[in-house]
Amino acid sequence: METRRTPSSGGVRRSRGATPPVRTAVGGQPQVPARIPFNRPTIVGRELYYISQAIHEGHSAGDGRFSRQCQAWLERELGVPKVLLTTSCTDALEMAAALLDISPGDEVVVPSFTFVSTVNAFVLRGAAPVFVDIRPDTLNMDERLLEPLITARTKAVVPVHYGGVGCEMDEIGAIAARRGIAVVEDNAHGLLARYRGKRLGSFGTLAAQSFHETKNFTCGEGGALVVNDSRFVLRAEIIREKGTDRSRFFRGEVDKYTWVDIGSSHLPSDILAAFLYAQLEARESIQARRREIWERYFDGLEQWAARRGARLPVVPDHCDQSYHLFYVIMPSAESRQGLIRHLGGQGIQAVFHYVPLHLSPMGHRLGGGPAPAACPVTEEISERIVRLPFYYDLAGQDQARVIEAVKSFRGR
Repeated sequence: METRRTPSSGGVRRSRGATPPVRTAVGGQPQVPARIPFNRPTIVGRELYYISQAIHEGHSAGDGRFSRQCQAWLERELGVPKVLLTTSCTDALEMAAALLDISPGDEVVVPSFTFVSTVNAFVLRGAAPVFVDIRPDTLNMDERLLEPLITARTKAVVPVHYGGVGCEMDEIGAIAARRGIAVVEDNAHGLLARYRGKRLGSFGTLAAQSFHETKNFTCGEGGALVVNDSRFVLRAEIIREKGTDRSRFFRGEVDKYTWVDIGSSHLPSDILAAFLYAQLEARESIQARRREIWERYFDGLEQWAARRGARLPVVPDHCDQSYHLFYVIMPSAESRQGLIRHLGGQGIQAVFHYVPLHLSPMGHRLGGGPAPAACPVTEEISERIVRLPFYYDLAGQDQARVIEAVKSFRGR
């Protein structure tokens, strides 16, 4: 696969922002620079107004006006039959596992380099995780390793679009179709990103979205189940409504609703949906700003990374990313820890990412599948990756301060 280290889509380069201001003295002492957090939730202006509307209209529980508006927008944007808001991406994944009737004895292929919810949703229903390694370039599931891991017990494969850069969905989809298994996309990072011109989240049988406060579009805690196969729409509504056919009752399709299947309470309050709808309305400005931040990091650190033997994100030519995060892969675990300490000493919060799931206590208990997991790339990357502060209102002067702090790191 041909890759590049440049931003993933065209357009005019944006300004790099102001340089850090000169700090003035207060009481004869140098002014301490403000702390730069790793994340700050996005606020775009109409969130409180829409929340007040939801309250005054008298429907603050789930599936109110704002929930329906969010779902309709997502269905149009993704081109899918049904989207159902949930209280979290974890909830959406758990609904997916229930819809696929995952049960003890089943196996699910997942990357070890992901958040625990990706695998927990299936383990809760008794499935055994089979961990697959990641590509060294995009840090996504390595599709070249997938097929040998599939057995007669494999029920699903769960690609995770890390950083909002698409997995190789053509190959993954072809393997899944050939072997008769479902694809469940964990698209927590990738809303509005594309793979070969098609939206992430619209490839698999099912997909899960996140609206957690660390995501591009947020309502604090929230998610969505994307249903790409119409055969699952009615049952998805039932599972989401505590196992009842309540949605059919409200549409006038039955004269009463009752318990018809397994289920739980996965509906978010319409107050959360109101907050989210304000964010979706502002999607263009949010994405433009995040792209500007991503490109400024890349431009500011590209030469430094080449000199230091570090690496910046790789985005394939056929992927349009979501500009969800920015990372640096350092030459060693020691230099990664040194950089995090160095930045912390300057009031800048940087973090690493995922501890490999196959090396976790629970991963050891589950065994990672029928054979010991071999995920050397995951283990190497997890020791060397550093994520830099990235959020909508990261000021140009603060980002310049982060870039200069990274470049001033002299450790090995």
